[in-house]
Amino acid sequence: MAEYYHSVVLDEALCMGCTNCIKRCPTEAIRVHNGKARIFNEKCIDCGECVRTCPYHAKVAQTDSLDILANYKYTIALPAPTLYMQYDLKFTRQHVVTALKMLGFDYIYEVARGAEIVTAVTDRYMEAHQDGLPMISSACPAIVRLLQARFPSLLPRLLPVKSPMEISAMHARREFCAKNPGVEPGEVGVFFISPCAAKMTAVRNPLELEHSNVDGVLSIKSVYFKLLKQMAKLKAPEDFLQAGYQGVRWASVGGEAMALKTQNVLSVDGIQNVVRIFEQLEDDKLDDVDFIEACACTGGCLGGPLTVENLYVARNRQRRHKELMPTVLEPVQVDEMQNCMFEIYPQHLDVTTLDADRTEAIKKLRRMNEICEELPKLDCGACGAPSCRALSEDIVREKASLTDCVFVLRQKVRDLAREMMILEGFMPSDGQNDKEN
Repeated sequence: MAEYYHSVVLDEALCMGCTNCIKRCPTEAIRVHNGKARIFNEKCIDCGECVRTCPYHAKVAQTDSLDILANYKYTIALPAPTLYMQYDLKFTRQHVVTALKMLGFDYIYEVARGAEIVTAVTDRYMEAHQDGLPMISSACPAIVRLLQARFPSLLPRLLPVKSPMEISAMHARREFCAKNPGVEPGEVGVFFISPCAAKMTAVRNPLELEHSNVDGVLSIKSVYFKLLKQMAKLKAPEDFLQAGYQGVRWASVGGEAMALKTQNVLSVDGIQNVVRIFEQLEDDKLDDVDFIEACACTGGCLGGPLTVENLYVARNRQRRHKELMPTVLEPVQVDEMQNCMFEIYPQHLDVTTLDADRTEAIKKLRRMNEICEELPKLDCGACGAPSCRALSEDIVREKASLTDCVFVLRQKVRDLAREMMILEGFMPSDGQNDKEN
Protein backbone atom coordinates (compact mmCIF):
# COMPACT_ATOMS: atom_id res chain seq x y z
CA MET A 1 0.00 0.00 0.00
CA ALA A 2 1.38 3.40 -1.00
CA GLU A 3 2.20 5.87 1.75
CA TYR A 4 -0.51 8.43 2.39
CA TYR A 5 0.41 11.83 0.97
CA HIS A 6 0.15 14.97 3.10
CA SER A 7 0.21 18.50 1.75
CA VAL A 8 1.07 20.00 5.16
CA VAL A 9 4.70 19.38 6.06
CA LEU A 10 7.25 20.78 8.51
CA ASP A 11 10.24 22.89 7.53
CA GLU A 12 12.45 21.84 10.43
CA ALA A 13 15.01 24.57 9.75
CA LEU A 14 12.40 27.23 10.52
CA CYS A 15 10.83 25.50 13.52
CA MET A 16 11.70 27.13 16.87
CA GLY A 17 9.85 24.60 19.03
CA CYS A 18 7.43 27.22 20.36
CA THR A 19 4.54 24.73 20.88
CA ASN A 20 1.94 27.14 19.45
CA CYS A 21 0.85 24.54 16.93
CA ILE A 22 0.18 21.64 19.31
CA LYS A 23 -2.74 23.39 21.00
CA ARG A 24 -4.54 24.22 17.75
CA CYS A 25 -4.36 20.83 16.06
CA PRO A 26 -7.85 19.22 16.21
CA THR A 27 -6.53 15.65 16.07
CA GLU A 28 -3.44 16.08 18.31
CA ALA A 29 -1.20 15.23 15.38
CA ILE A 30 1.74 17.43 16.44
CA ARG A 31 4.38 17.02 19.16
CA VAL A 32 7.46 19.05 20.02
CA HIS A 33 10.57 17.09 21.04
CA ASN A 34 14.15 18.26 21.30
CA GLY A 35 13.14 21.77 20.30
CA LYS A 36 11.46 20.77 17.02
CA ALA A 37 7.89 20.01 16.06
CA ARG A 38 6.93 16.69 14.56
CA ILE A 39 3.75 15.88 12.63
CA PHE A 40 2.25 12.42 13.12
CA ASN A 41 1.11 11.67 9.59
CA GLU A 42 -1.40 9.06 10.64
CA LYS A 43 -3.36 11.71 12.60
CA CYS A 44 -2.94 14.74 10.34
CA ILE A 45 -6.05 15.82 8.39
CA ASP A 46 -4.33 18.66 6.44
CA CYS A 47 -6.73 21.27 7.78
CA GLY A 48 -3.96 23.89 7.66
CA GLU A 49 -4.60 25.13 11.20
CA CYS A 50 -0.91 24.78 12.04
CA VAL A 51 0.02 26.70 8.88
CA ARG A 52 -2.03 29.64 10.15
CA THR A 53 -0.84 29.30 13.74
CA CYS A 54 2.94 28.97 13.30
CA PRO A 55 4.61 32.39 13.79
CA TYR A 56 7.81 31.16 12.12
CA HIS A 57 6.12 29.77 8.96
CA ALA A 58 7.61 26.37 9.69
CA LYS A 59 4.44 24.55 8.58
CA VAL A 60 4.15 24.56 4.81
CA ALA A 61 1.30 23.54 2.51
CA GLN A 62 2.79 21.92 -0.58
CA THR A 63 1.04 22.37 -3.94
CA ASP A 64 2.04 22.02 -7.59
CA SER A 65 3.80 24.69 -9.64
CA LEU A 66 2.79 26.05 -13.02
CA ASP A 67 5.58 23.98 -14.56
CA ILE A 68 3.30 20.95 -14.38
CA LEU A 69 1.23 22.38 -17.24
CA ALA A 70 4.04 21.41 -19.63
CA ASN A 71 3.19 17.74 -19.05
CA TYR A 72 -0.05 18.05 -21.01
CA LYS A 73 -0.93 19.02 -24.56
CA TYR A 74 -4.03 20.86 -23.36
CA THR A 75 -4.78 22.37 -19.98
CA ILE A 76 -7.94 23.37 -18.11
CA ALA A 77 -8.09 25.67 -15.07
CA LEU A 78 -10.69 25.16 -12.34
CA PRO A 79 -10.81 28.44 -10.40
CA ALA A 80 -12.29 28.11 -6.93
CA PRO A 81 -14.93 30.80 -6.25
CA THR A 82 -12.56 32.18 -3.60
CA LEU A 83 -10.15 33.32 -6.32
CA TYR A 84 -12.49 36.06 -7.54
CA MET A 85 -12.68 37.70 -4.12
CA GLN A 86 -8.92 38.11 -3.91
CA TYR A 87 -9.03 41.05 -6.32
CA ASP A 88 -10.47 44.54 -6.25
CA LEU A 89 -13.92 44.71 -7.83
CA LYS A 90 -12.54 46.65 -10.79
CA PHE A 91 -11.28 43.23 -11.87
CA THR A 92 -14.41 41.27 -12.69
CA ARG A 93 -14.82 37.50 -12.90
CA GLN A 94 -14.43 37.91 -16.65
CA HIS A 95 -11.05 39.55 -16.02
CA VAL A 96 -9.92 36.61 -13.90
CA VAL A 97 -11.11 34.02 -16.42
CA THR A 98 -9.42 35.82 -19.32
CA ALA A 99 -6.20 36.25 -17.35
CA LEU A 100 -6.11 32.51 -16.68
CA LYS A 101 -6.21 31.88 -20.42
CA MET A 102 -3.40 34.38 -20.87
CA LEU A 103 -1.35 32.33 -18.40
CA GLY A 104 -1.55 29.42 -20.84
CA PHE A 105 -4.74 27.54 -19.99
CA ASP A 106 -6.77 26.39 -22.98
CA TYR A 107 -10.09 26.26 -21.19
CA ILE A 108 -11.69 27.44 -17.96
CA TYR A 109 -14.42 25.69 -15.99
CA GLU A 110 -15.78 27.54 -12.98
CA VAL A 111 -15.93 25.43 -9.82
CA ALA A 112 -18.85 27.66 -8.90
CA ARG A 113 -20.78 25.81 -11.61
CA GLY A 114 -19.76 22.50 -10.06
CA ALA A 115 -21.06 23.85 -6.74
CA GLU A 116 -24.45 24.55 -8.35
CA ILE A 117 -24.55 20.98 -9.63
CA VAL A 118 -23.73 19.67 -6.12
CA THR A 119 -26.58 21.77 -4.71
CA ALA A 120 -29.07 20.25 -7.16
CA VAL A 121 -27.82 16.71 -6.48
CA THR A 122 -27.91 17.29 -2.70
CA ASP A 123 -31.51 18.51 -2.84
CA ARG A 124 -32.55 15.44 -4.79
CA TYR A 125 -30.64 13.07 -2.50
CA MET A 126 -32.07 14.59 0.67
CA GLU A 127 -35.61 14.41 -0.67
CA ALA A 128 -35.14 10.67 -1.15
CA HIS A 129 -33.36 10.06 2.18
CA GLN A 130 -35.36 11.71 4.94
CA ASP A 131 -34.81 9.89 8.24
CA GLY A 132 -34.88 12.80 10.67
CA LEU A 133 -31.11 12.83 11.15
CA PRO A 134 -28.85 15.60 9.80
CA MET A 135 -26.57 15.07 6.83
CA ILE A 136 -23.01 16.45 6.96
CA SER A 137 -21.53 18.18 3.92
CA SER A 138 -18.70 16.32 2.18
CA ALA A 139 -17.35 19.35 0.29
CA CYS A 140 -14.42 20.04 2.66
CA PRO A 141 -11.90 17.15 2.58
CA ALA A 142 -10.42 18.19 5.94
CA ILE A 143 -13.85 17.68 7.52
CA VAL A 144 -14.20 14.25 5.93
CA ARG A 145 -10.79 13.28 7.33
CA LEU A 146 -11.81 14.66 10.73
CA LEU A 147 -14.84 12.37 10.72
CA GLN A 148 -12.69 9.41 9.71
CA ALA A 149 -10.10 10.02 12.44
CA ARG A 150 -12.09 11.46 15.34
CA PHE A 151 -15.83 11.00 14.78
CA PRO A 152 -16.28 7.63 13.03
CA SER A 153 -19.78 7.23 14.47
CA LEU A 154 -20.85 10.21 12.33
CA LEU A 155 -19.56 8.81 9.03
CA PRO A 156 -23.01 7.37 8.12
CA ARG A 157 -24.29 10.98 8.21
CA LEU A 158 -21.79 12.09 5.55
CA LEU A 159 -23.45 13.30 2.35
CA PRO A 160 -22.29 10.81 -0.36
CA VAL A 161 -21.94 13.46 -3.08
CA LYS A 162 -18.60 14.23 -4.74
CA SER A 163 -17.03 17.61 -4.11
CA PRO A 164 -17.57 20.56 -6.49
CA MET A 165 -13.90 20.26 -7.44
CA GLU A 166 -14.29 16.66 -8.61
CA ILE A 167 -17.58 17.23 -10.39
CA SER A 168 -16.16 20.33 -12.10
CA ALA A 169 -13.10 18.39 -13.28
CA MET A 170 -15.26 15.60 -14.67
CA HIS A 171 -17.50 18.01 -16.59
CA ALA A 172 -14.61 20.23 -17.71
CA ARG A 173 -12.65 17.45 -19.43
CA ARG A 174 -15.75 16.05 -21.10
CA GLU A 175 -16.91 19.50 -22.24
CA PHE A 176 -13.50 20.46 -23.63
CA CYS A 177 -13.16 17.23 -25.61
CA ALA A 178 -16.69 17.64 -26.99
CA LYS A 179 -15.89 21.16 -28.19
CA ASN A 180 -12.58 20.04 -29.71
CA PRO A 181 -13.12 16.86 -31.79
CA GLY A 182 -10.02 14.71 -31.98
CA VAL A 183 -8.74 15.64 -28.52
CA GLU A 184 -8.24 12.60 -26.31
CA PRO A 185 -9.06 12.89 -22.57
CA GLY A 186 -5.55 11.70 -21.68
CA GLU A 187 -4.07 14.71 -23.49
CA VAL A 188 -5.90 17.11 -21.18
CA GLY A 189 -4.60 18.20 -17.78
CA VAL A 190 -7.12 19.63 -15.31
CA PHE A 191 -5.85 21.93 -12.54
CA PHE A 192 -7.67 23.21 -9.50
CA ILE A 193 -6.72 26.65 -8.13
CA SER A 194 -7.07 26.13 -4.41
CA PRO A 195 -7.44 28.19 -1.24
CA CYS A 196 -6.43 25.29 1.01
CA ALA A 197 -3.98 22.43 1.57
CA ALA A 198 -6.63 19.75 2.04
CA LYS A 199 -7.59 19.86 -1.65
CA MET A 200 -4.04 18.93 -2.64
CA THR A 201 -4.19 15.93 -0.34
CA ALA A 202 -7.64 14.99 -1.65
CA VAL A 203 -6.30 14.90 -5.21
CA ARG A 204 -3.32 12.72 -4.30
CA ASN A 205 -5.39 10.54 -1.96
CA PRO A 206 -9.03 10.79 -3.11
CA LEU A 207 -11.62 10.20 -0.43
CA GLU A 208 -14.69 9.42 -2.51
CA LEU A 209 -13.33 7.81 -5.69
CA GLU A 210 -10.50 5.60 -6.87
CA HIS A 211 -8.67 8.23 -8.91
CA SER A 212 -9.17 11.98 -8.87
CA ASN A 213 -10.34 13.76 -12.01
CA VAL A 214 -7.90 16.55 -11.13
CA ASP A 215 -4.30 16.33 -12.36
CA GLY A 216 -2.77 19.06 -10.21
CA VAL A 217 -3.47 21.72 -7.60
CA LEU A 218 -2.14 25.27 -7.77
CA SER A 219 -2.39 27.55 -4.75
CA ILE A 220 -4.13 30.90 -5.04
CA LYS A 221 -0.94 32.45 -3.63
CA SER A 222 1.15 31.04 -6.48
CA VAL A 223 -1.01 32.54 -9.24
CA TYR A 224 -2.24 35.74 -7.57
CA PHE A 225 0.42 38.16 -8.82
CA LYS A 226 0.72 36.46 -12.20
CA LEU A 227 -2.99 36.99 -12.80
CA LEU A 228 -2.84 40.53 -11.46
CA LYS A 229 -0.12 41.36 -13.96
CA GLN A 230 -2.21 40.01 -16.84
CA MET A 231 -5.42 41.74 -15.72
CA ALA A 232 -3.68 45.10 -15.40
CA LYS A 233 -3.11 45.19 -19.16
CA LEU A 234 -6.48 43.76 -20.18
CA LYS A 235 -8.76 46.10 -22.12
CA ALA A 236 -11.60 43.82 -23.15
CA PRO A 237 -11.96 40.66 -21.06
CA GLU A 238 -13.68 37.65 -22.59
CA ASP A 239 -17.37 37.42 -21.80
CA PHE A 240 -17.37 33.89 -20.43
CA LEU A 241 -19.10 32.87 -17.21
CA GLN A 242 -20.85 29.63 -16.25
CA ALA A 243 -22.22 30.20 -12.75
CA GLY A 244 -24.40 32.65 -10.88
CA TYR A 245 -24.18 33.93 -7.33
CA GLN A 246 -25.55 30.67 -5.95
CA GLY A 247 -22.31 28.93 -6.89
CA VAL A 248 -19.97 31.84 -6.21
CA ARG A 249 -21.16 32.29 -2.62
CA TRP A 250 -19.88 28.79 -1.78
CA ALA A 251 -16.59 30.61 -1.11
CA SER A 252 -18.00 31.80 2.22
CA VAL A 253 -19.43 29.77 5.09
CA GLY A 254 -23.19 29.43 4.67
CA GLY A 255 -23.06 29.54 0.89
CA GLU A 256 -23.63 25.83 0.49
CA ALA A 257 -26.38 25.52 3.09
CA MET A 258 -28.32 28.62 1.99
CA ALA A 259 -28.62 27.29 -1.55
CA LEU A 260 -30.51 24.18 -0.42
CA LYS A 261 -34.28 23.89 -0.38
CA THR A 262 -34.41 22.93 3.29
CA GLN A 263 -34.36 25.73 5.84
CA ASN A 264 -33.23 23.54 8.75
CA VAL A 265 -29.53 24.03 8.15
CA LEU A 266 -26.54 24.70 10.36
CA SER A 267 -23.36 26.36 9.08
CA VAL A 268 -20.24 26.17 11.22
CA ASP A 269 -16.72 27.37 10.41
CA GLY A 270 -13.34 27.02 12.12
CA ILE A 271 -12.09 23.55 12.93
CA GLN A 272 -12.41 23.95 16.71
CA ASN A 273 -16.03 25.07 16.36
CA VAL A 274 -16.70 22.13 14.05
CA VAL A 275 -15.29 19.75 16.67
CA ARG A 276 -17.67 21.15 19.30
CA ILE A 277 -20.67 20.79 16.99
CA PHE A 278 -19.73 17.21 16.11
CA GLU A 279 -19.39 16.41 19.82
CA GLN A 280 -22.92 17.71 20.35
CA LEU A 281 -24.14 15.71 17.38
CA GLU A 282 -22.56 12.56 18.80
CA ASP A 283 -24.36 13.21 22.09
CA ASP A 284 -27.74 13.67 20.32
CA LYS A 285 -27.94 17.29 21.43
CA LEU A 286 -28.76 18.79 18.02
CA ASP A 287 -32.45 18.91 17.19
CA ASP A 288 -34.35 20.21 14.16
CA VAL A 289 -31.34 20.18 11.81
CA ASP A 290 -31.43 18.52 8.39
CA PHE A 291 -28.05 19.56 7.05
CA ILE A 292 -24.73 20.65 8.55
CA GLU A 293 -22.29 22.66 6.45
CA ALA A 294 -18.92 22.34 8.18
CA CYS A 295 -15.89 24.33 7.05
CA ALA A 296 -12.44 23.70 8.52
CA CYS A 297 -11.34 27.28 7.85
CA THR A 298 -12.76 30.28 9.67
CA GLY A 299 -15.03 32.09 7.25
CA GLY A 300 -15.10 29.12 4.90
CA CYS A 301 -12.80 28.91 1.89
CA LEU A 302 -12.30 32.69 1.99
CA GLY A 303 -10.25 32.05 5.14
CA GLY A 304 -8.14 29.30 3.60
CA PRO A 305 -4.39 29.28 4.40
CA LEU A 306 -3.45 29.60 0.71
CA THR A 307 -5.43 32.79 0.09
CA VAL A 308 -3.96 36.29 -0.18
CA GLU A 309 -6.67 38.75 0.80
CA ASN A 310 -7.90 39.44 4.33
CA LEU A 311 -10.97 37.30 5.09
CA TYR A 312 -13.23 40.22 5.95
CA VAL A 313 -12.23 42.27 2.92
CA ALA A 314 -12.86 39.23 0.72
CA ARG A 315 -16.23 38.63 2.37
CA ASN A 316 -17.31 42.21 1.65
CA ARG A 317 -16.29 41.78 -1.99
CA GLN A 318 -18.36 38.63 -2.21
CA ARG A 319 -21.39 40.50 -0.90
CA ARG A 320 -20.91 43.13 -3.56
CA HIS A 321 -20.55 40.43 -6.23
CA LYS A 322 -24.19 39.57 -5.56
CA GLU A 323 -25.17 42.89 -7.11
CA LEU A 324 -23.29 42.07 -10.31
CA MET A 325 -24.84 38.73 -11.25
CA PRO A 326 -28.08 36.72 -11.22
CA THR A 327 -28.59 33.95 -8.67
CA VAL A 328 -28.16 31.27 -11.37
CA LEU A 329 -27.06 31.79 -14.98
CA GLU A 330 -28.46 28.51 -16.23
CA PRO A 331 -30.66 26.05 -14.32
CA VAL A 332 -28.98 22.75 -13.48
CA GLN A 333 -30.37 19.61 -15.07
CA VAL A 334 -29.33 16.63 -12.95
CA ASP A 335 -29.46 13.83 -15.49
CA GLU A 336 -26.37 11.94 -14.29
CA MET A 337 -27.09 11.54 -10.60
CA GLN A 338 -25.03 8.37 -10.26
CA ASN A 339 -21.87 10.01 -11.63
CA CYS A 340 -22.09 12.60 -8.87
CA MET A 341 -22.24 10.10 -6.01
CA PHE A 342 -19.37 8.58 -4.04
CA GLU A 343 -17.64 5.68 -5.74
CA ILE A 344 -15.92 4.77 -2.46
CA TYR A 345 -17.31 5.49 0.99
CA PRO A 346 -14.73 6.89 3.48
CA GLN A 347 -13.93 4.43 6.26
CA HIS A 348 -12.89 4.90 9.86
CA LEU A 349 -9.18 5.61 10.30
CA ASP A 350 -8.23 4.02 13.61
CA VAL A 351 -5.44 6.22 14.94
CA THR A 352 -6.02 5.38 18.62
CA THR A 353 -5.29 1.64 18.79
CA LEU A 354 -2.34 1.12 21.11
CA ASP A 355 -1.48 -2.39 19.90
CA ALA A 356 -2.62 -4.80 17.19
CA ASP A 357 -3.00 -7.49 19.86
CA ARG A 358 -6.22 -6.85 21.79
CA THR A 359 -4.86 -8.13 25.09
CA GLU A 360 -1.75 -5.97 24.83
CA ALA A 361 -3.86 -2.99 23.80
CA ILE A 362 -5.96 -3.36 26.97
CA LYS A 363 -2.81 -3.57 29.11
CA LYS A 364 -1.40 -0.46 27.48
CA LEU A 365 -4.66 1.40 27.92
CA ARG A 366 -4.65 0.50 31.62
CA ARG A 367 -1.04 1.69 31.91
CA MET A 368 -1.91 4.84 30.00
CA ASN A 369 -4.68 5.65 32.49
CA GLU A 370 -2.31 5.02 35.41
CA ILE A 371 0.30 7.36 33.94
CA CYS A 372 -2.32 10.01 33.31
CA GLU A 373 -3.26 9.90 37.01
CA GLU A 374 0.37 10.67 37.92
CA LEU A 375 0.40 13.77 35.74
CA PRO A 376 -0.80 17.20 36.99
CA LYS A 377 -3.67 17.46 34.44
CA LEU A 378 -2.79 21.05 33.63
CA ASP A 379 -2.51 20.40 29.87
CA CYS A 380 0.13 23.13 29.73
CA GLY A 381 1.94 21.79 26.65
CA ALA A 382 5.39 22.31 28.16
CA CYS A 383 6.16 18.61 27.58
CA GLY A 384 5.60 19.03 23.83
CA ALA A 385 2.26 17.19 23.87
CA PRO A 386 -1.09 19.02 23.71
CA SER A 387 -2.48 17.43 26.88
CA CYS A 388 -1.52 15.22 29.81
CA ARG A 389 -3.52 12.38 28.31
CA ALA A 390 -1.70 12.77 25.00
CA LEU A 391 1.62 12.60 26.85
CA SER A 392 0.53 9.43 28.66
CA GLU A 393 -0.35 7.91 25.29
CA ASP A 394 3.06 8.90 23.89
CA ILE A 395 4.77 7.28 26.88
CA VAL A 396 2.89 4.01 26.35
CA ARG A 397 3.83 4.15 22.66
CA GLU A 398 7.47 4.70 23.74
CA LYS A 399 7.62 8.08 22.02
CA ALA A 400 8.10 10.04 25.26
CA SER A 401 9.04 9.57 28.91
CA LEU A 402 7.39 10.55 32.19
CA THR A 403 10.08 13.11 32.93
CA ASP A 404 9.12 15.06 29.83
CA CYS A 405 6.54 16.58 32.18
CA VAL A 406 8.32 19.49 33.87
CA PHE A 407 6.27 19.03 37.06
CA VAL A 408 7.17 15.36 37.36
CA LEU A 409 10.79 16.16 36.55
CA ARG A 410 10.90 18.90 39.18
CA GLN A 411 9.51 16.55 41.81
CA LYS A 412 12.04 13.87 40.88
CA VAL A 413 14.87 16.41 41.16
CA ARG A 414 13.59 17.44 44.59
CA ASP A 415 13.39 13.81 45.71
CA LEU A 416 16.90 13.16 44.40
CA ALA A 417 18.28 16.27 46.15
CA ARG A 418 16.66 15.13 49.41
CA GLU A 419 18.19 11.67 49.09
CA MET A 420 21.62 13.20 48.47
CA MET A 421 21.33 15.43 51.55
CA ILE A 422 20.32 12.42 53.65
CA LEU A 423 23.32 10.44 52.37
CA GLU A 424 25.65 13.33 53.14
CA GLY A 425 24.22 13.66 56.63
CA PHE A 426 22.79 17.13 56.12
CA MET A 427 19.25 15.89 56.69
CA PRO A 428 17.86 13.10 58.85
CA SER A 429 16.03 10.27 57.14
CA ASP A 430 12.30 9.84 57.66
CA GLY A 431 13.04 6.85 59.91
CA GLN A 432 15.27 8.91 62.20
CA ASN A 433 12.62 11.61 62.51
CA ASP A 434 10.05 9.01 63.55
CA LYS A 435 12.47 7.54 66.15
CA GLU A 436 13.21 10.94 67.70
CA ASN A 437 9.53 11.72 67.92
